[in-house]
Formats: sequence, C-alpha cells, structure tokens
Amino acid sequence: MPMGRVLAMLLLLAARAGVPCATAGVTSPYRRSLQMLPDMPLDADVFRPPPGFNAPEQVHITLGDQTGRAMIVSWVTPEHAGSNVVRYGLSAHHLTFTAEGTVQRYTFGPSYKSGYIHHATLTDLEYGTRYLYRIGFGYAVRTFSFKTPPKPGPDVPFKFGLIGDLGQTYHSNDTLTHYEASNADAVLFIGDLSYADNYPQHDNNRWDSWGRFTERVVAYQPWIWTTGNHELDFVPEIGETEPFKPFRNRYPTPFAASGSTQPHWYSVRMASAHVIVLSSYSAYGKYTPQWAWLKAELARVDRSVTPWLVVCVHSPWYNSNDYHYMEGETMRVQFEQWLVDARADLVLAGHVHSYERTHRVSNVAYDVANGKATPVLNGSAPAYVNIGDGGNIEGLADKFRWPQPDYSAFREASFGHATLEIMNRTHALYQWHRNDDGVKVVADEAWFTNRHFLPTDTN
Repeated sequence: MPMGRVLAMLLLLAARAGVPCATAGVTSPYRRSLQMLPDMPLDADVFRPPPGFNAPEQVHITLGDQTGRAMIVSWVTPEHAGSNVVRYGLSAHHLTFTAEGTVQRYTFGPSYKSGYIHHATLTDLEYGTRYLYRIGFGYAVRTFSFKTPPKPGPDVPFKFGLIGDLGQTYHSNDTLTHYEASNADAVLFIGDLSYADNYPQHDNNRWDSWGRFTERVVAYQPWIWTTGNHELDFVPEIGETEPFKPFRNRYPTPFAASGSTQPHWYSVRMASAHVIVLSSYSAYGKYTPQWAWLKAELARVDRSVTPWLVVCVHSPWYNSNDYHYMEGETMRVQFEQWLVDARADLVLAGHVHSYERTHRVSNVAYDVANGKATPVLNGSAPAYVNIGDGGNIEGLADKFRWPQPDYSAFREASFGHATLEIMNRTHALYQWHRNDDGVKVVADEAWFTNRHFLPTDTN
C-alpha cells in the first residue's frame, strides 16, 4: 500500500479515536440530501392523541432532585383538569404511593390557550429501581414506567443519549427511532425542542404535537433539558414579552435542588457524571445570577464521587461551520478558563444544524494585546461536541469553513444523535449515529479518558 495512503488511514483512525494531532481533522465526504423537508402533518400517526375522552397526553419525566430519588411527571389533559394524582409503585398491582400535582394553563398570542398542564413530583424513590406510574381516571387511565438512575459513584456505568435541535420533521422521527434502539438510560437534550416559533404567531399547537411525538421515549426515561433560542418565544408584536413562556409552563427542571434561581441553569448528578446545564440566552456576565451560580457550582463538584464533568450549552463555543459562527464567543470568553481549571471532560452544544467533534483545545491565552488568537491543544481542556443535528425544519448547515481548523477532529453535514456510554471512572465510549436514510450508522466514535483520573492522557 502506498505510504501516503497508509498515513491518511492512520490520521483517520486517530481522528476517530479522539487522539489530538497537529493536522486538521476529517471532513466526512458523506453527503445527505440538503432538501428541506417540512414538519410532519398534524394528522401524522406520531401526533395522534391517545384514545379516551380527556386522556392524559404529552407525558414526560425529568429528575425531581439532583440524583434521581425524585422524578417530575408532567402531562396535559385537553378538555378539563381531570385527576391530578399520580399513583406509583413497583408493579401494576402495587401502586401503593401517590403524588398530588399542580395544574395550570397559559395563553399565547391572540388565539392559543393550552390544555391543562400537570406536574407532580414522585419522591422517596430508590436508586436503580424500576417503577410503574399511572395517571388519569375513568376510561382514560394510562400506565408508564421508568427506571431511576443508580446511586452516584465513581465506577457506576451509565449511558446517555445526546440529542439537540430535534423539531418534528420526518428526519426528527428517524432520529428518535434510532435513539430508541440505543438502549440508553437518559437523554441530555441540548436545546431547541418543538420549533413552534417557526409558525405564524409561534403556533403553540406545535408544542402540543411535539409533546405527543416525543412521549414514546420521554415518558419512560428522564430527559435533562437545555434551553435554546427556539425556546425564547419572545414576540412583543403579539403581546408576548415573557421569555421562555411555553417552555417554563411545560418542561420543569430540578433547578432549586442545585441552588439555582432559574430553571434554565442547574445541575444533576447521575451515576458517575456531574452534568451542568447553562443557558446561552440568559444573562451570564460577571456578577449575574448565572455567573455566580456556576462559580459556586464548580466548587461543589466532587470528582471522587462523580468523576465525569459534562457541560451542556446551546450556542457552541467552538464551531467551524459558517452557520452561527462565533455566536457563543462571549460565553466562551466568560467561562472557558473556569472549565479548563475544573478539568471538564466534555462540552455539548447544539444550534448549528450539523455535527462536529473537536480535539481537547483551549483559547484561554488570548487577550486583545498579545495576539495569541489561535486555539491550542490542551490536555486539561474539554472536548467539544456540536450535536444540533436532530432533524428540524430549518435543514442542514452544510457550509463548513476551509481549511478545516486544527481543533476540529470530525465534522459532517448530516442528521443524527450521539451516545456517551460511561464505563467507569477512567473511560467513556462516545459514538455519533448518522441517520443514513433509514439505517442507523455509527459514523464517528472516540474513547474519552477522564480529565481527573487520567489527566495526562491525550484522549
């Protein structure tokens, strides 16, 4: 085999393995159709309401505390409030516990009024245990199940799904279907849920259809929510001046458990991972509540218990795509040094409707006087993954910048999702699954080594 071809293959294998190298990474030659597909029609079967008058729908769960011994169950009843009680237990015949929830409605714009939105917190759960829960009454009772995360510990295996910018197109359905086959335990959702704001007057009926669409997964395992720009729903021209209004009414987060003052930035500890969620679209300048919270939160991280430190934002800090180029720069400048000092393992972002993974790099040396504006390889820095490729109506971001920068390990303009399978305190397997026209394909993968326990390893 010619030496040049051998070298090219070695560089490709190095990029797929997450090994930093001095050369630029791989831009995948795979080309998916760039045709924008519309959202699935509202009469599509994935949006169909469940049978029964006033049946609970749009059921979803998330952690109700920091570690999973509480779970928030949310649902909507379309006609009237109905029952606000969740019954839960270890089997269908032993639903011995009950949780009383709250119910609320909201209006949006001149014509939309939501159904009755319920939230109930299930408490005193045991770690690593499967529970059944039942909501509704009369002929419209529905039963679901979930498994709580294991007790946090340094060598507790756990598999996260990583999804961003999902929307509700046929591509979105592919992504969700492929994710269902991954056998992951929970999702870190990196922002931009329904894309209802793409419709006139931010048609909130598209929040309802998205809730019914995703129920088949998120009713059965916790999703950890990051807010994106499509959750802002700030529309003063129709009188809507409360940012994040539909999201805040529909998707609670366990922010208070981590000392946060707002639901858009918070933390959870699941198995061997400490996950920090930040808000790209809330104030984060010096002395703001988010800035103060993150400073305190990083000091609370105990890597001896949860060695993997994962950070979720929406607008990427490192991005070699022309789309949304450098939009996350001010947040990077504000917080990158903190994450390098904390030896964070991974930063997840969305926003750019494409896929990209970086080497471990930092740009903390730069100031306006020294001219050191080029990111450099840094073993203390996190790897960055842009996973804004869930399949939304706006289509793919395919305009990569050339030449591919040295910090970029692998990039491809395709839809898909990723998984992060933490094995123990030192190693985690990362895989990106391309939606290859109906077939789930692992197109990029890397073994990450932990920054706390293996700080000098290059991966």
